[in-house]
Amino acid sequence: MLGINLKSKNKEDAVKWFLAAILYSKPIREDSATRTYRCFERHGLTTARRIVNAGWDRLVSILDEGGYTRYDFSTADKLLQVFGNLDKWYGGDLNKLHEGSRNGSEVEANLKRLGKGIGDTTVSIFLRDMRDIWKKADPRPTPLVTMALKKAGIRDLNQYARRRRIDPVRLETALVRYSKDFLKKGKPLRIVS
Repeated sequence: MLGINLKSKNKEDAVKWFLAAILYSKPIREDSATRTYRCFERHGLTTARRIVNAGWDRLVSILDEGGYTRYDFSTADKLLQVFGNLDKWYGGDLNKLHEGSRNGSEVEANLKRLGKGIGDTTVSIFLRDMRDIWKKADPRPTPLVTMALKKAGIRDLNQYARRRRIDPVRLETALVRYSKDFLKKGKPLRIVS
């Protein structure tokens, strides 16, 4: 949807997706997060160093431009800390963070260590799409995914996907949408054949 080519395995695309995951993890409308990500892209702020060099005032301005106004100050603080640490500790390369981690749990812990406010939801959103890229990416499902799994009677997402030859990333994304668009709103799901 965002045109980020994670399969390229280059550090720029991983950082772009991490930025997007941070934006999507707040309780804000998806279209606002998407619009805000596009503003970062338009302003050329898609690497750790460029985000840090932009400074707090410019980040707040870009967040406001995208419609991220409710969380602009706290998100600007978080972005400066997270991408500052990413640049300092890993040269701005999330692939180095992955390579330096022993297992999936350590990948998650190292992502969270980048800064305050990087929690389970951000990590799960980010790692969900990194599953095909990083061997150690196997995030726990978010509460939205857990809700949908329970409602659908699915005990193990990966096993279910494997048995039905479904891409687990696409399945998990569909479950997120099912939770957001139907379960949380109390709407029935009608399947049209």
